[in-house]
Amino acid sequence: MTTHEKLIALLDQHGAQYRLLEHAANGKCEAVAALRGTEVGQGAKALVCHVKGNGIKQYVLAVLPADRQADLSKVAAAVGGRRASLASPAEVDALTACVFGAIPPFSFHEDLRLVVDPLLFERYGEIAFNAGVLERSVVLNINDYQRLHNGNVMKIIL
Repeated sequence: MTTHEKLIALLDQHGAQYRLLEHAANGKCEAVAALRGTEVGQGAKALVCHVKGNGIKQYVLAVLPADRQADLSKVAAAVGGRRASLASPAEVDALTACVFGAIPPFSFHEDLRLVVDPLLFERYGEIAFNAGVLERSVVLNINDYQRLHNGNVMKIIL
């Protein structure tokens, strides 16, 4: 199954309230928000990070509002590491089967630990994100995301 198919199956299996939108391919937060008809802050930006230090070497999917910047030191600290960097395109592909900009805010790989910034839950009733491909997005009820994401909630923004 593709990442897109896994995502839709997860949402359907759990009766999530969502809309699937098709639009021109775009990985930029501001441009895709305009295509979706949503606010930039509703976007759930998902960054694959490589965390090292304190005997730790792991990958983290850091999820935060698209109008904010990740604090990589907070991402590292969230999982007990000392430093974090963005993963390479090859690592992103291996862990998500997606290109940059298309990664949904769910982890479907056992080696990719999910960490979500709590601000994502505080401002809007729905979040929006690319659905594993650049030309499809999901607008998802925030309560359903909270129920289904299966990650740790920790402050990871600047």
